[in-house]
Amino acid sequence: MSVLQTYSDYFVVSQKNGLSQFQTMTAYLGGSAFQTVLDNPVTAYRQLVQQYAKDAAGKAVDPKIATAEATAVFKANPVAASLSGLIPRIIGVGFKRVPKFGILLGLSFFLGEDGTIGVSSAFGASILSAPFINPIRMIEKQQRAYFKTTGAEKPIMEILRESAKQNFVPLFRGTVPLMGHSCASALLGLAGQPKLQKYIKEELSHHGVGNFTSGLLASAAVTPIYVAVTNPLSRLEVIMQTSKIDGKAIGVIEACKEMVNDSKEFGLRGVFRGQGLGIAKGILSLTAFHQGRIWLTDAFRSHNIGNGSYIPKVGSA
Repeated sequence: MSVLQTYSDYFVVSQKNGLSQFQTMTAYLGGSAFQTVLDNPVTAYRQLVQQYAKDAAGKAVDPKIATAEATAVFKANPVAASLSGLIPRIIGVGFKRVPKFGILLGLSFFLGEDGTIGVSSAFGASILSAPFINPIRMIEKQQRAYFKTTGAEKPIMEILRESAKQNFVPLFRGTVPLMGHSCASALLGLAGQPKLQKYIKEELSHHGVGNFTSGLLASAAVTPIYVAVTNPLSRLEVIMQTSKIDGKAIGVIEACKEMVNDSKEFGLRGVFRGQGLGIAKGILSLTAFHQGRIWLTDAFRSHNIGNGSYIPKVGSA
């Protein structure tokens, strides 16, 4: 009885925000899919810039050389490189985002956050969802890992067959830095950006600033902080997840040592490889995600008003 009641409540339109829990979840997933398609070329290029930090002999190379090599790969195969890793990322909208957003919205609901994402729910979701997210990120990075030598992305089934020989354990490489990455993403992107957007929109309302512009400004303000925090973690993920599946795994400590050696030789440029690209990607990703989410949210709310399941209070629509 209670299970059926809970299932039924999932589709009931709340009179607080005009959406059901199902519609809220769908809006988050739709925004995520929109973001994934738009930012994939930048995501792919950034990975290659970070991955090519070492030459064939395993020696660290100047960031400028790594960037030049990544650019050469994109020029040689612009379409293939831009679309590389997109299929697992799109599939990941379900496999990654359903657990992440499900846990996030579930915690937010049980903590009584009334439709707003708080620090506690964001932190909890980032930790609990990491085991679901990591295999998709591993497959995505493995697909791009050998572009320089093969000129093509590695097939997903080949990655899975290699992983199966080790009981799929390699798919969980990089889970520890991912937890930190996800936590920063949830706190700054999911919790911080909407609040900042609301503040900017209120402050600049007399200038006719709408959702898209206020979202862009909020993303531009949050992103440099987000990238400064997550870029080293992203680099650790790339180091750990682009090594050969059938070869020796690189652990967190070893990856950290590699970054330390990089910093000794090239200073902060070595640690923050791909930082500028990360900021560009972050602004694009956050804006696309929240704009897609807002479009779907508004569409669902209008639908609910039209069929009478939501009656907005005067002045709230």
